[in-house]
Amino acid sequence: MRSWTDTLRFAFQPVVNLTTGGIAGLEVLVRPETGDILAEARRDPELDGKLAVLAVRAAARKETLLPLHINVFAGTLADLGGLTALHSAVREAGRLPWEVTVDIVPPFTHVPRRALLEAVSALRGQGFRISADGVGDGDVPLRLLTDLAPDLVKLDASLLERPAAVRAMRTLCEELGALLSVEGVETEAQCAQARAAGAQLAQGELFAPPTRIPAADVYVPPRAPGLAMTPPSGPWVREFVRPAALLPDTASAGQVRALLTGSPDVSGVVLVDRDGVPLRSVHRSRFLLSMSGRYGHALYADRPAAKLGDVPRTVGVDATAWEVLDVVAVGDADRTSDDVAVVDRYRRCVGVVRLADLVRALAETRVEEAAGLNPLTRLPGSDAITGEVDRRIADGRTFALSWLDVDHFKQVNDGAGFAAGDELIRSVGRALQLTASGHTRVGHIGGDDFLVLTDPEGLEQLAAAVLEVPWAAGGRAVTLSLATVLCVPGSAADHRQAAASLAPLKQAAKALDGTSWVLGRAGLDGYEILCGAPTAPVRASRTAAGPHGH
Repeated sequence: MRSWTDTLRFAFQPVVNLTTGGIAGLEVLVRPETGDILAEARRDPELDGKLAVLAVRAAARKETLLPLHINVFAGTLADLGGLTALHSAVREAGRLPWEVTVDIVPPFTHVPRRALLEAVSALRGQGFRISADGVGDGDVPLRLLTDLAPDLVKLDASLLERPAAVRAMRTLCEELGALLSVEGVETEAQCAQARAAGAQLAQGELFAPPTRIPAADVYVPPRAPGLAMTPPSGPWVREFVRPAALLPDTASAGQVRALLTGSPDVSGVVLVDRDGVPLRSVHRSRFLLSMSGRYGHALYADRPAAKLGDVPRTVGVDATAWEVLDVVAVGDADRTSDDVAVVDRYRRCVGVVRLADLVRALAETRVEEAAGLNPLTRLPGSDAITGEVDRRIADGRTFALSWLDVDHFKQVNDGAGFAAGDELIRSVGRALQLTASGHTRVGHIGGDDFLVLTDPEGLEQLAAAVLEVPWAAGGRAVTLSLATVLCVPGSAADHRQAAASLAPLKQAAKALDGTSWVLGRAGLDGYEILCGAPTAPVRASRTAAGPHGH
């Protein structure tokens, strides 16, 4: 008599990294030949737990090295208080718990909240990663979502029609330290929407359908020309993480060789301790070269592979691409091609990044920036600043957008000559660049006009850099006008609204005598005069002589 498990089949759908185009993991899906076993599993926690175990074993039979996503109903976790059998199955399959993400599936209604959170805590204690599945089309309460603090949030593709909601979820994910994925992507337009909203991962028929044999390749549409990948400060490492080939630090050289020869796409192996902390890094080419020597196999096959490895290079998951380059730059030049291990807050290896991916992304970013540089100051134009404004609005961040220009610049050029005028513009640009640390962005939008985007805390430094300097051109004293609009979340929908709020402040600053600074707030009338003297009655909510006032 056939067991009910004989009627089960499993399919594998890739979870795709939208930045690298690579496969970040495999979701294991139950495909019964008859009946609706998922409906039964929803009512029967013991059955659902068994399906999770069988999914892991099915993946083990396919000998895939990719991280796994295993679906479990929220009610199952609350009823069973965790999944001890799943932990055992993962270990028996030769995998590590942090290579497995438990996708918590709706419904959440009527699931005991405390019991669910305790079960999730137990899973985390065992090393599993946590994903909140079906967000946007399910019933997960926002409060519960934040309490779960998942490592990954999976949005239903239907939410892409509401981009504001997706951007808000991206902001929440940033606060939680989670990645954002979109499920059910079927068209290139949806893929573009997911990218524009800041999703790092996606899955769906567009990339690859669920198949009985794990897909080796996926289709990822090329990024639209001009679509900025990341802020100018550099791409985040989390966008380039590839699955790591992990083995315990006790593995023999023979075991590592078997893994590398059976997986030609693996560029190296990370040897980790029982907690998943990287201890040694084995580079593919150097390792195989050592093993292929005349006595290499005889000498090393049964010895610990760690003896042929190196001290791993590691970065945190919140690092930028530039920080990775700093890590790579230190040490032996022959290790520049080594993978860099990415670790979470527990120092566990969650993947690797390849230098080639980062260099390619940084090169593309710099090419895009160079195309918009002003030839006089070598500063980017307005597109770079407005693009960053839109990103900060989407992220729900408070920021200050400032406009600066030279007063009566045409008279400066006519009286001192264009060469003196050009040198003045270059000097102002250099002064602004010196303030461009941290999150400050400086743009030269033509002539004597500059745009500066900064956090509110950076305004004092900006003002001091340009307003407390005795500017001159050809021996003639020169004054500057500075206008700033402070934008809090919800006060501006995009860069156009922010610029519209800045326009009257520019006029107000220009109407003042001498060096001036006017500060206003998006969506509110009036402004503050922080520097400069009115030449006529001023319509303002209040005026104040700030730290640069006269």
